[in-house]
Amino acid sequence: MRNGEITKVSGPLVVAKGMTGSKMYDVVRVSDERLVGEIVGLAGDLASIQVYEDTSGIGPGEPVYMTDEPLFVELGPGLIESIFDGIQRPLDIIKESTGDYITRGIEVPALARKKKWHFKPTVKAGAEVGPGDIIGEVQETKLVLHKILVPPGIKGKIKDIKEGDFLVTDVICTLADDKEKHDLTMMHRWPVRVPRDYKERLAPSLTLSTGQRVIDTFFPIAKGGTACCPGPFGSGKTVIQHQLAKWADAEIIVYIGCGERGNEMTDVLLEFPELKDPRSGEPLMKRTVLIANTSNMPVAAREASVYTGITIAEYFRDMGYSVAVMADSTSRWAEAMREISGRLEEMPGEEGYPAYLAARVSSFYERAGRVKTLGKPEREGALSVVGAVSPPGGDLSDPVVQATLRVVKVFWSLEDKLAYQRHFPAISWLNSYSLYIDDIADDVNKMTAKDFTELSREAMKLLEQEAELQEIVRLIGVDALSPEDRLILEGARSLREDFLHQNAFHEIDTYASLVKQYRMLSVCMFHYNKAREALKRGVAFDDIVKMDIRNKIARMRYLEESKLDTIDAIKDELTADFDRMIKGETENTEPETARDKVTEGHGGKK
Repeated sequence: MRNGEITKVSGPLVVAKGMTGSKMYDVVRVSDERLVGEIVGLAGDLASIQVYEDTSGIGPGEPVYMTDEPLFVELGPGLIESIFDGIQRPLDIIKESTGDYITRGIEVPALARKKKWHFKPTVKAGAEVGPGDIIGEVQETKLVLHKILVPPGIKGKIKDIKEGDFLVTDVICTLADDKEKHDLTMMHRWPVRVPRDYKERLAPSLTLSTGQRVIDTFFPIAKGGTACCPGPFGSGKTVIQHQLAKWADAEIIVYIGCGERGNEMTDVLLEFPELKDPRSGEPLMKRTVLIANTSNMPVAAREASVYTGITIAEYFRDMGYSVAVMADSTSRWAEAMREISGRLEEMPGEEGYPAYLAARVSSFYERAGRVKTLGKPEREGALSVVGAVSPPGGDLSDPVVQATLRVVKVFWSLEDKLAYQRHFPAISWLNSYSLYIDDIADDVNKMTAKDFTELSREAMKLLEQEAELQEIVRLIGVDALSPEDRLILEGARSLREDFLHQNAFHEIDTYASLVKQYRMLSVCMFHYNKAREALKRGVAFDDIVKMDIRNKIARMRYLEESKLDTIDAIKDELTADFDRMIKGETENTEPETARDKVTEGHGGKK
């Protein structure tokens, strides 16, 4: 192993001489403590190294050991339910050996070397196999059947394949081609900065349901799609990321805590083992991989954590699974790039970020997609990426936000104004957008009803009309509006409070299926349309807003998925009530004078 020598240490950046023959992004071991680092700059025999561990006490003259390999991840059984740091060291195994703190330079294999997995072959000796072919299966958890793939670049005829219990490093299959013999194990390694190959990229025509009404109904994301949710401190970015990780319609979840506060990552680590998967009833951790790289960990490791997470996600995509990656937050990743760039004395771009910021952000999000994978049998996989962005003060002109918006197709704009009003999720329905609506319309309508997309457009139009009327109300007051305009405000208020508002911490309201969302939305719009018709037929505005059935509409969100027929019954009650009102009948026996009073909270007059 060739050695270099440290000449300069500047925080996470180390400069070493005598590095002739090294390549960009090669992994090196810094000092006799063998800290993990990665070469990010070369000039003659000098190499600039970003170190993924604390460099305190390291100084000039100490050795740098070259490995002549890029940063790899280990891919195989044992990934699910694991918690890794940014360079794929398993934190649970480290804690057993070193306690609560990670010892510098510790080398721990990512996949357990002592645990045996039961391997079941799916091909026989004599079969011709190539890159991406499935040769066997391992039941990793109750929810995940781990498919063992032929690694890229290897092909040949199977000479021998075994069934039984093996370590991930044991040879389970032997291939032979014209030139050489290949021994295959259940794991293989892959460089994190290199996207994994696939056969064909497919159109994003399938919806990724999230159980969050404002997202699925108005700003949906497709399987294989990309989304970002920027917002200021306290607007609920992390809660939304947690909700998507819990309830998104993906078979595998990879959650990357990239530079967020330690207590937020602690919530994830404590909550996820307790949460139940809504489809299977099993713990959510049985289909989840967690990468914890908090703000008090070395800054350079944030960049590695993002690439580690997306590479693990690509591996499960290649098995034919739908995978969702949650990156929280890409701003911290960009800040790490800014710090390293500054120490490298590179020419700064906007707000001090490196000039290549947009290229790095693009290369990350472009690894998402719905694809036909390599190998046999033929299968489809999807990799969806949702990134939280934390711009200072919620400033959407921040370079990280702008670089992200150029790439992603869904924008969920979080507003502190809505959060301060206790409206969660605090996603602005006026500023957000999704470019997947037309692509996935057929799929959504097939799962719900043929008019779901059209109904959501009507509801959005009503919310936009409310925003226009609110400007008038601020100037002249609600009393000056016509009954028709006041009814628009009431209809939009019902949409906001009874449909869009969702309690992430309520046992039932935390998740709503697409079918439940459609039925709830159809009741809200049915009520508004019936009220508009009644208003034209002479029914007083105050009588409409005092209807008792409005309480049932407000409680729809607390109905269990098994009792959705109750929502449809509300329409029948609404029809009967409005028919009585139109015929001049009252729905209660209150005196006329009481009904003439202004309705509290609506500012209306008879």
